[in-house]
Amino acid sequence: MTFPVLLITGGGRGIGAATARLAAARGYAVAINYRRDATAAQAVVERIRADGGQAAAFAADIGEEAEVVRLFAEVDGTLGRLSALVNNAGVLETQMRVEAMDAARVRRILATNVIGPLLCCREAIRRMSVHHGGQGGAIVNVSSVAARTGSPGEYVDYAASKGAVDTLTVGLAQEVAADGIRVNGVRPGFIHTDMHASGGEPDRVDRVKAFVPMKRGGQPGEVAQAILWLLSEQASYCSGTIIDVAGGR
Repeated sequence: MTFPVLLITGGGRGIGAATARLAAARGYAVAINYRRDATAAQAVVERIRADGGQAAAFAADIGEEAEVVRLFAEVDGTLGRLSALVNNAGVLETQMRVEAMDAARVRRILATNVIGPLLCCREAIRRMSVHHGGQGGAIVNVSSVAARTGSPGEYVDYAASKGAVDTLTVGLAQEVAADGIRVNGVRPGFIHTDMHASGGEPDRVDRVKAFVPMKRGGQPGEVAQAILWLLSEQASYCSGTIIDVAGGR
């Protein structure tokens, strides 16, 4: 039996890990990309395999072009031709006002959050496009509600990078529609993940949940459900769509 192949960048934790587990349960062979934490990525792989699914972990820094090219080649050789891509990998740094930021910080954010998804989309198109001998496919880009709110006083650089992801989603969807490829996005709000620790405030969701109409933070699995719907045939007439998963915010 042949399983459709899905690559999830940043698939070892949080939203990426939840998406990997749900995708495997729905019949995908899942390629889980990670940058540093091999232990976390392998734990996701082992859990999927224990449940009868197919998965493998692949190390690569998606902000580096050569590593992206190698990543996709390794997925080809291990799991087969790609059917779907979830651009989930993203980074943020310590909460800071723009006046205190240096160029090195901004470059790090843009490398992973903007250049990485663009390069991954390029490689995915080369495999999925009917004009390249592919069978079509679907891409979901994980943005953030910060793209709409701007995240003032905390992560304006991160918010700006996610605004770029939204624009990528809309433009690319139109560019590759005739190639048999759908491109959509999700914008998570305040989600309980380890990412907040990178910003210096592990309990940030509990602090800000009062600003959410639903008065709670979201769970990674709730975002994963939206991602899998956009990948599925149930969303066959959706492209260039961005779904907010943010508790009404």
